[in-house]
Amino acid sequence: MPREAAGPEAPGRDGWTCVVTGAGGFLGQRIAQLLLEEEEELLELRVLDKVFRPEILQNFARARPRTKITVLLGDILDQQFLLRACQAVTLVIHTACIVDPYGHTPTAVIMDVNVKGTQLLLEACAQAGVPFFIYTSSLEVSGPNSYRQPVHDAQEDQAPESTWRTPYPLSKRLAEKAVLAADGWDLAGGGVLRTCSLRPTFIFGEDSVFLQRCFQRALRRGLRLDRMNWAEAHVNPVYVGNAAWAHVLAARALRDPGRGPRLGGQFYFVADDTPHMTYDDLYLELGQALGFWNSPRRFVPLPILYGLALLLELASFLLRPLVRLVPTFNRHLLTLANTTFTFTYKKAQRDFGYRPRFSWEEARSRTTQWIRSLVEQHRESERSGPQ
Repeated sequence: MPREAAGPEAPGRDGWTCVVTGAGGFLGQRIAQLLLEEEEELLELRVLDKVFRPEILQNFARARPRTKITVLLGDILDQQFLLRACQAVTLVIHTACIVDPYGHTPTAVIMDVNVKGTQLLLEACAQAGVPFFIYTSSLEVSGPNSYRQPVHDAQEDQAPESTWRTPYPLSKRLAEKAVLAADGWDLAGGGVLRTCSLRPTFIFGEDSVFLQRCFQRALRRGLRLDRMNWAEAHVNPVYVGNAAWAHVLAARALRDPGRGPRLGGQFYFVADDTPHMTYDDLYLELGQALGFWNSPRRFVPLPILYGLALLLELASFLLRPLVRLVPTFNRHLLTLANTTFTFTYKKAQRDFGYRPRFSWEEARSRTTQWIRSLVEQHRESERSGPQ
């Protein structure tokens, strides 16, 4: 049965203990799995989330039976819960957040979970004496701010800063600033807190909620995929296994007395060797072998679409006292989909030895096999019909 940690013994000199928040989620579960598979000296892994699917917990238990796995069910806004979770912990990897670029979630909820939750967790680490903290940030901390401002293979010192005030990118930017500003905090009992942040590009792979919705919509429409791109705007997606692997390598380096100080207070882009392409081309690459196809490209000029998006956002704002209207698209989403925005992982390679663990061919194959399971489930559902 899921349980909350109840004061486990402090890790020995040669071992360490880790908390992964959001460990029931798309990326968090992969990080936890890799930690269990690769970290021989990991004495205890505490996986924290509001809910876990049973199969995720079963996968954790099979990965490394000799590592203690403590399941923590609770709220990231519960300060006492966080303080208990951080007792006798070496490192926290914080992936928990609300990802909602569409606007379905109320602004206050996103800001509370993504910003206040991060601040509370940092305070819990300081009070509990946790020396290391890794934050999972987002490419949207950097933008893009306008489709007229493309970015090609930029490094961290060339990265712009997002100017969007929409809740998700704003919350991730403020949370990351809090994490990096906490580097060097004094810890209760001595020592200082070392923090760093990882900014993955668009993450794809098995169990992606975004991909699942996209391909399920296509299944209902004769395998026709959504058209997202109106411009030939390239991005560099990253496979979820590689994004998770970067966290494991950063955790090793941050705990290393020789390398750790170099990472403190720094952020890192995380990408891999997936070819640069549009989002539409990515979905086609993942689904083409299964018969999925792209809608014809639309010829509506982008400025007209931006004007329409502005009108929809204005209508949503004016109607908010009476009804919650969520536009089907907005200026933020149009900018994301139609701006060339690519970054290198050279700094991560230099500072903590990051190299992709999975090739593009393997990542594509794994993701396509998962999409095949969605197709099979859909067809089985159609055969069985309404119950």
